[in-house]
Amino acid sequence: MSMFQKSIINSVKQDESKVALRWASFQKFLEKVEYIKTVKEEKYQDGFLVDIFENCLGYTLDMTNPKSFNLEREKKNETDGKKADGVIYVDDKVVGVIELKGQDTKNLDKIETQAFNYHASHSNSKYIIISNFDELRFYVDKKTAYEKFNLFTLNYEEFKKFHLLISYESIKDDIPLKLKEKTNSFEQDISKKLYKDFSNFRTALFENIVKNNLGNGILIPSVLNGEVETSLPNQQTLLRLTQKLCDRIIFILFAEDRDLLRANMIKEIREEFINQKFTNYSLYDIYKFYFEAINKGNDKLQIPQYNGGLFAVDELLDSLIIDDFILDENVQILSNYDFASEISVNILGHIFEQSLTDLEELQANIDNVNFDKTKSKRKKDGVFYTPEYITRYIVENTLGKMCSEKREELRIGNGILTPSNPKKLTKQEQQTKENLQEYKNWLLNLKILDPACGSGAFLNQALEYLISEHKNLQNDLALMGDLFASYMVEEEILEHNLYGVDINEDAVEIAKLSLWLRTAKRGRPLTKLADKIVCANSLLEMPFSENSFDVVIGNPPYVRQEAIKEQKEALSKIYKVANGTADLYVYFYELALNMLKPNGLKGFICSNKFFRAKYGENLREYILQNTTILQIADFNGVKIFEDATVDSAITIFQKTKSDNNSTFKVVDVDLINSYEMKQNDLTKTSFSFSNPKELAIKQKIEKIGIPLKDWDININYGIKTGFNEAFIIDESTKNELIKQDPKSAEIIKPLLRGKDIKKYSVIFANKWLINSHNNPPVNIENYQAIKEHLDQYYDKLEKRSDKGITSYNLRSCAYLSSFEKDKIIYPEIASNPNAFEYDKNGYYLDKTAFLIEGNNLKYIISILNSKSLLHYMKQSIRQVGQGYQLSKIFVEVFPIPKIDEESQKPFIKLVDEILEAKQKIKDYKPLLDESIKNNNFDREIALKKELENLENIFTTNEKTIDQMVYKLYDLTPDEIKIVEGE
Repeated sequence: MSMFQKSIINSVKQDESKVALRWASFQKFLEKVEYIKTVKEEKYQDGFLVDIFENCLGYTLDMTNPKSFNLEREKKNETDGKKADGVIYVDDKVVGVIELKGQDTKNLDKIETQAFNYHASHSNSKYIIISNFDELRFYVDKKTAYEKFNLFTLNYEEFKKFHLLISYESIKDDIPLKLKEKTNSFEQDISKKLYKDFSNFRTALFENIVKNNLGNGILIPSVLNGEVETSLPNQQTLLRLTQKLCDRIIFILFAEDRDLLRANMIKEIREEFINQKFTNYSLYDIYKFYFEAINKGNDKLQIPQYNGGLFAVDELLDSLIIDDFILDENVQILSNYDFASEISVNILGHIFEQSLTDLEELQANIDNVNFDKTKSKRKKDGVFYTPEYITRYIVENTLGKMCSEKREELRIGNGILTPSNPKKLTKQEQQTKENLQEYKNWLLNLKILDPACGSGAFLNQALEYLISEHKNLQNDLALMGDLFASYMVEEEILEHNLYGVDINEDAVEIAKLSLWLRTAKRGRPLTKLADKIVCANSLLEMPFSENSFDVVIGNPPYVRQEAIKEQKEALSKIYKVANGTADLYVYFYELALNMLKPNGLKGFICSNKFFRAKYGENLREYILQNTTILQIADFNGVKIFEDATVDSAITIFQKTKSDNNSTFKVVDVDLINSYEMKQNDLTKTSFSFSNPKELAIKQKIEKIGIPLKDWDININYGIKTGFNEAFIIDESTKNELIKQDPKSAEIIKPLLRGKDIKKYSVIFANKWLINSHNNPPVNIENYQAIKEHLDQYYDKLEKRSDKGITSYNLRSCAYLSSFEKDKIIYPEIASNPNAFEYDKNGYYLDKTAFLIEGNNLKYIISILNSKSLLHYMKQSIRQVGQGYQLSKIFVEVFPIPKIDEESQKPFIKLVDEILEAKQKIKDYKPLLDESIKNNNFDREIALKKELENLENIFTTNEKTIDQMVYKLYDLTPDEIKIVEGE
C-alpha cells in the first residue's frame, strides 16, 4: 500500500556515490539472511540497527558514539515509561520510533498498534518503522498507509527508494513528509483531471450514440410469453451500452500500461484505422475486432484471452454506429495518462464512484427532469466512497481477526521454522505441513459479503488482504517442500470468497471492473463474476442464502426514513429492528446477522445515530440480545466522508450471544488507542461509550441527581410558524409595519433563534415574530399593515400544515404566555452544550430553541451551566456535526441534585451576580466603541477596566459554582481532574 507516487519519488535526486557505497554495505546484511531467519528477536535487534540503520542509512547509534548520536536504543516513552526498540533524533527531539520483532512474527499488523502507541507518546514524532528483519513498514504520522520493503529480496532500484525515504539525511530534512504532501496534491490534481476527461468522453460518446442510433432500425430482441419480440432501443438502453463501452476502453488503457496487453495498443488501433488503404472500416469496427481478440485471445496479435463477461459478444453493442472522431480524439486524451505509475486502482475507485453521479445526471436529462447533484440518487441512496484506511481497518479486524485466530488454532500463527530437510520432514514438521494445507482449504472456503457494495471498495480491500494471506501461505508451503504450493491466488479468491450486492446496476458493473483491474494477469482469462456481484435490493430480495457467510462488511447506505416510505411496510414485515422512523441503514444490521454463519463477524461503517436516537431502540436491543460486540469507533464530529454530513461509527460484532462478562474495545478516532468496556454497561435506552473512569462519574451524577423532569418545571419548544419567511421579520420590516399602523406593535414580539442563545447571554439579531396566535385567534382584519404583509405569501400560508383557524394565524400554542415569563432558554443544537440563559426580557423563541419554566430556575441553571453537567452531557447526548443536540428527551433526564431552598441561596446569589455582570458588559461595550471612535482615552481606559472587572466576576463566580457542584455530586479530586480535562 504505497504512500508515494512513483513519478514524485523519481523526481528526487540522490547522491549516487553515497547510495552505491551503502548498497555495498547492504550486501553484507544479505549475507546474514539465513542466520537472521533462525535467530531470536532479542539477540539480533542491536545487530539489525547497526547493519541497516547505521551501515546502510547513515545513522549513529548511542552505543557507537554516546556523546553524539541520532539513534537511541530502548528509549522510554514521554508518557508511560514503556520503551520503543529505537528512536530517531533530529535537533534533540524524537521524530521517529522503531519497533522490531523476530522472524517468528510474520504478521506485522500485530505490532502496528504497539508502535503507534510509542509514536503517540512522543510529541514531535512523525515517522514510524516496524520490522521483523525482513519485512519493513514505514509510516508517516498516520497508520492509514505505509511503504513496505522486503529486505531479504531488495534489489538496487528498491534499495534506492528505501534509502531515499529512511536515510538519516532524508529524515533530518523531512523529505518523506514533503513527498507525502506532494503525492497527496498530485493524486488530487490528477484525479480531478482524469475524472473531467473521462466524464467529457462519456458524455460526448453518449450524445453521439443517441444521435446515430436512436430510431435507426436497430432492434432489441426480447422474449414475452414464449414469443421473441423486437423493439427499438431507448435512450436508457443506449446509456447502458455507452457505459459498457467505456468500461472496455478503461480496461484496455489500464492493461496496456501494466503489461497485460501490448504497450500502446490504443495507438496501434488508431494507426491501423488511419493507414487502411483498401478497406473502409470505421474506427469502432477496428475497436470491435480488438474486443473480440481480447475476449477469445489472438496469437497473431499477441493478445491473451481475457473473457469473464466484459468483452463477451454483445450484438446490440456491436451494432452501434459511432463517429470516428468521438473515439479518436477523446480516447487519445485518456491514453496520455500513465495507468501504471500515475493512476492507482484507488484513484480509479474514486472516479468510478463519482461517475455514478454523472450517470444519474445523464439519466435525468433523458427523463427531462432537473438534476441537483446535492440531491442525486447517489446522495439519496446514501452512497459515499469509503476511504482506504477505513476499509483496511474493518477488513483487518474482521477477516484479519478470523484468519489470525485460525492460524493460532492450527499452531501456525507466528510463522514456521524452516525444516532442515524439506524432503524428509520430522513428525512435527509433517504436522505443520498438514496444518498449513488445512489452513489453505479453510481460506479457500471463506465467504465474504458486502450487501451494499457500491463500486467495490470493501471487496477490493478484502481481495488485497486475501492475496497477501495466500502469498504468505504459499511461501510457508514451499518451505515445507510442497510441490503444489503455487496456485492462481487471485482467480481462487474471486471464484470462492467474494460476494457483493447493490441496488444500482451501474455500481455493480463498476465493482466488477475494479476487481478485474486489480486481479488481471497477462495471459489469464478474467474471472466470471456475474453470479458473485449481483444487482438486487439486498434488503428485500437477497440473492444469496442466509447463514452462509463468514464475514459481512460494508458501508450501508445512509438514507433518511422520509425517503423510504414506500418500502417501510415491506421492511417491517421482515425485520425485527423495524421502526416507523428508522433510517435505511438500521435494517442492514439485522440483514448482516441473518447472512452470517454462527460466530461470523460483521464490520460496518455507517451513521452513529442509532446509538442514541429513539428509532434505534429496537436495533440496540437486537444487538445486545444477539451479538457479542467486539469494537466500536465513534467518529462523533469527525468528517470521514467528503460529501456526507452525517456522523459515522465503525461497529464490529460477532454473531454469538454475549456472556455476562464480555467486554469490547472502544477505539479512538485515530483508530490507535482503545479502552475496554463491558457490554452489560450498554442498554437499549442508549449506547454511551465512556471509559471506565468517565462512566463511574456519569453513574455517580445519575445516582445523586434527580431527573430535571421530576422538578416542578415544564420544557417546551419554540414557535413553529410553518413559514418563517412570512412570520419572522427583520428590524426594518417591523418599523415599516408599525409606521403604517401603530397597532401592529401589539402582536410583534422580539424573537431569538437557537443560534442566538449562549451561556448566560443572548445575541439579539433584531429578528421579530408576527404573533398572530390562535388562542384565542387574532383577527388579522384589526392589523391591516400586517395583513398586507402576509398577503404576499398567502398561497404558501394556505398550504402549510402549521396554521391556526385561518391562514393568517399561527398554530395553537398552549404555553404561549410562558414566553412572557422569566424562564431558562437554550438552543436545540449547540457547539457547547453549556448554553443555558436566564431570560427576563420576554423573548419569544423559534423552533430551534427551547424554554424551561417553573420553580427553582436560577438554581437549576447554575447546575446546567456547570462543568459537571457539561461532562455529563458530552457522555449522554448525541452529537450532530460539530454540535450537540439538546432535544427535550435528553435534557429532561439531566440529573439535578435536590437541595432545600436555603441551600440554594448561595447558588442563586452567584447566578444573579453573573446575570448582572453580563448585562453590564452588554451595556458597556457600545460605550467603549463610542469612546474609541471619539478618541476619548480616559473614558476608554475606565470602561476597559470596568469590563475587565465584570469579566472577572463572571469567571470567578463560574469557578465557585463549579466547586460547589462538585461537592453536590460528591466528586473526588481525581474525578474533578477528569471533568476539567486534566
